[in-house]
Amino acid sequence: MGQQHTVPLRNKTETQAATSHSTPEAAKLSFDGYQNHGFFDEMFDAKGRVRPHYKKLLKRIETLTGSQFEERRQMADRLFLHQGITFTVYSDNQGTERLMPFDLLPRIVPAKEWDLIERGLTQRITALNLFLHDIYHDQKIIKDKVIPRHYIEAARHFRKEFIGFHVPRNIYIHICGSDLVRDDNGDYLVLEDNGRTPSGVSYLLENRNTLRRVFPNLFETYAVRPVEHYPQELLKLLAYIAPHGKPNPTIALLTPGIYNSAFFEHSFLARQMGIEIVEGRDLVVSGKHVYMRTTKGLKPVDVIYRRIDDDFLDPKVFRKDSLLGVPGIVEAYRAGTVSLANSIGTGVADDKVIYYFVPRMIEYYLGEKPILPNVSTYLASEPDDMKFIMANLPKLVVKSANESGGYGMLVGPHATKSEIAKFRKQIQENPRNFIAQPTLGLSRTPCYVDGHFEGRHVDLRPYILYGEKVTIVPGGLTRVALKKGTLVVNSSQGGGGKDTWILSGDS
Repeated sequence: MGQQHTVPLRNKTETQAATSHSTPEAAKLSFDGYQNHGFFDEMFDAKGRVRPHYKKLLKRIETLTGSQFEERRQMADRLFLHQGITFTVYSDNQGTERLMPFDLLPRIVPAKEWDLIERGLTQRITALNLFLHDIYHDQKIIKDKVIPRHYIEAARHFRKEFIGFHVPRNIYIHICGSDLVRDDNGDYLVLEDNGRTPSGVSYLLENRNTLRRVFPNLFETYAVRPVEHYPQELLKLLAYIAPHGKPNPTIALLTPGIYNSAFFEHSFLARQMGIEIVEGRDLVVSGKHVYMRTTKGLKPVDVIYRRIDDDFLDPKVFRKDSLLGVPGIVEAYRAGTVSLANSIGTGVADDKVIYYFVPRMIEYYLGEKPILPNVSTYLASEPDDMKFIMANLPKLVVKSANESGGYGMLVGPHATKSEIAKFRKQIQENPRNFIAQPTLGLSRTPCYVDGHFEGRHVDLRPYILYGEKVTIVPGGLTRVALKKGTLVVNSSQGGGGKDTWILSGDS
């Protein structure tokens, strides 16, 4: 992982003088002694020097005492509590509802880096939509042997019953969250794509709102690009895919209900867009049209932003035991009387085995090299890769092809012998369901922990909207692995978040 570096004391005499006459709470905050541990650090370079785009932030933070910073941290917690910014952990025996942990130091991304990310994600979402259209129609990518047929047909979320079906505007993935990480050199890599029902954008927006209230003057020192327009951009996208270009369509957000882990986000987005939030029981299908039950009777619905997976969407077509969906909604979708975002069948692009082939998709459909590369990946169903995985399991990260949220995953270097043995057996029994990747030294950024700053690993989930054009909100959800030493950033596994600042220039 490289050498361990410590941020040098900028003025040792002044620091000693300040601390010798002050309690820890009254002493000014300092990054003296902050350690990189050899990982790429977002704020400091390998020699411990602050990166140019963080200099003004460092200067501002070091004017605060520990007690002043703690007051702001508690204020942020209260704001989150009052806004109801929570998430649900189903397996947590201490209660399911939790506040989203929030670290006050923003992650700052220079304009040049964001330009690379934006171009790479635009390229990627374009290729993914072309891929989905292809496999549900001519299947040229299979016939040309770019992707073996069995990988697609064995994908859990491939919907063969939708082969030949034309989705509105030929768009399959309207909303995508692609997770990015940085390696030891600081290069951005795509870790995975989330093209079914990606979550987390509400935390991106609320992180910004909260930091503006906690540090109102800090934004004046930087030219930070806004993110507040995301709900309006999403609303424009949903209106764009209305059946037959209908003006002023009725749009609704379909949620599984209050017990879903992302229900806060569902209600937040519906409120921000000014649309109805509905559960399956609030909708009814009649004459191949979808209607919403209201106090004034049935009201036609034209577009549904669904936060329910395919399996639970329509008990007449998919899981017959689903109580979350709407009987007959697939028939209405096929009839072209209602549009869905995201489209049915997009989950095949979420499959972590299919992820392996995205660079090939980009070259096949666009004739371009990937701007943002994948993480090196091994397919357990390939004999040579299987041998490598079995021989190196304690060194690798193994992921189940169709799990998310940090579940179904083995981090070899941090796993017990029994956990490794369990995964070894699962991989051998069902190799198609597993991929393996090297253990990446994810980039780190300072976080405020127990009265001082420590490095924690982060990733970045930007949100891509694909409508009349591709729109990427200049920011993203920076997720933080708050547990010391862990690489798992998911909130369900103890992770938290940071505000992400995209600079509009060199500020």
